[in-house]
Amino acid sequence: MKDHLQTSEWGLGLEGHIIIAGPCSAETPEQVEKVCLDMKKENIIPSMFRAGIWKPRTRPGSFEGIGEDGLKWMEIVRNHLNIPITTEVGNTAHVELALKHNVDVLWIGARTTVNPFAVQEIAEALRGTDIPVMVKNPMNPDLQLWLGALERLYAVGIHKLAAIHRGFSDAYDKRFRNKPNWSMPIHLKREWKGMEVINDPSHIVGKREGILEVAQRAINFGLDGLMIETHHDPDNAWSDAKQQVTPAQLKEILSKIDFKKTLDKEKPSEKLHDLRSAVDHMDDQLLDLLAERFAVIDQIGAHKREHKLTVFQADRWKQVMDSRTEKGVKKGLSEKFMKELLFSIHEESVKRQEKQLRAGDPVDKKA
Repeated sequence: MKDHLQTSEWGLGLEGHIIIAGPCSAETPEQVEKVCLDMKKENIIPSMFRAGIWKPRTRPGSFEGIGEDGLKWMEIVRNHLNIPITTEVGNTAHVELALKHNVDVLWIGARTTVNPFAVQEIAEALRGTDIPVMVKNPMNPDLQLWLGALERLYAVGIHKLAAIHRGFSDAYDKRFRNKPNWSMPIHLKREWKGMEVINDPSHIVGKREGILEVAQRAINFGLDGLMIETHHDPDNAWSDAKQQVTPAQLKEILSKIDFKKTLDKEKPSEKLHDLRSAVDHMDDQLLDLLAERFAVIDQIGAHKREHKLTVFQADRWKQVMDSRTEKGVKKGLSEKFMKELLFSIHEESVKRQEKQLRAGDPVDKKA
């Protein structure tokens, strides 16, 4: 995948795990200043200060951001904290105003990422600039849309890039405001090597309770930082009141997180190397066993073709699923994992058997 500049190379003094904090929305200059002062009081200075200036809302009538005036207030952050500032842009007008007021880093929100036309327009407005841009995942778990937004920015010369994982809409999962779906940020990092992903536990949880747990899991999975909404008076915030924390609460959350390092720039220890080698050997054995299993499946398919039997046999499938799941659970494997594994194996088995049956179809013989 393409080269790009890491956050440590953005020229903003960013090192290690990036911590981005600040209110969901800039509301008044007094509010922005109070958040900064409370951060100084608690001695919790984040890597970057965030504040929404324009707030996309599903329906009109609710608070949709203070607009350009809020950008002027961001100078308060520079005066008090002397750290980079970042805000969301959703169209070319936002980009022009953010650049005019010297915002250090832009981010593209989930509602914008889902629209390639909008992302392309923003990318064109940024052509010729050197400003870093972070891209939140789209509302739905679509890896190609997420990658595509980053690629559109890269194509116009924006090479200071990072991603933000804020979870995905799920009407059925009531535990989260936005379901984390941890495989998605991991897949993104696999697809684009070196792409840093910052986790946004505030939007994933949707309430203060649970932010620590989600943030810790993000670090455990190897994500590269956190964006946590922070307000001096969260209960009276003009937007997303339930998910914001005070600077004191932010300090407590960060103090409890066990920050872990990756091995991207370090060699693994001898013990870890040996353990990985053992896993590699076992994986080879697993692949050999799967190849042998599917060779037998091919024979079963040929037998079904000869005796005019259908591929899917409901009773047999239930018996295999129930018995193998039970055995797996007894060996310490989770029921969810066992069912997903068996379903994948069964899908491949059905395809192979169906191929055997088609080999005997009159239509295929004529072709």
